[in-house]
Amino acid sequence: MDLSKFSEEELLLTAMRSEIESKDFYAKLASRVKNFLLKDRLEFLSKEEEKHRTFFENTFKDKFPGKKLVLPKKSQVPLPELKISDESVAISEVFWSAMQAEKAAHEFYTGLAERLSGNDQLKKSILYIATMEMGHYKLLEVERENAERFEDYDVEWPLFHVGP
Repeated sequence: MDLSKFSEEELLLTAMRSEIESKDFYAKLASRVKNFLLKDRLEFLSKEEEKHRTFFENTFKDKFPGKKLVLPKKSQVPLPELKISDESVAISEVFWSAMQAEKAAHEFYTGLAERLSGNDQLKKSILYIATMEMGHYKLLEVERENAERFEDYDVEWPLFHVGP
């Protein structure tokens, strides 16, 4: 992904915006599913995205001390948009969209690491986050396969977790 026409500031703000949107997406999706195992995975993803946002916010503050942090209303970098429509959509399709966003995030963060000047530790940290995004992709891929395999994947299983 060619990020040469964007400033470091724009790229970090875009990273934060992207992580906020992803966090909100997974939280909203988790609130809509009934399967507690799936809900747990989606809540996990939401928390992961929040950690990434915090990392990028701290990075922004370190690189631009005293600069007011103002997130763009829309990303300057073309990334897939995550939306949950109110229409009935197969959850496997929702996962497909999320997978594409995670893959794009991986490419974006790989490009961001190459674009940043100086700090090798920062570059390694961003590449690590890029790798984590592909981990999210793989997790979603498994969930998508489950959703396609089992029609009633999002059906609530009462007392499934209750033990002796």
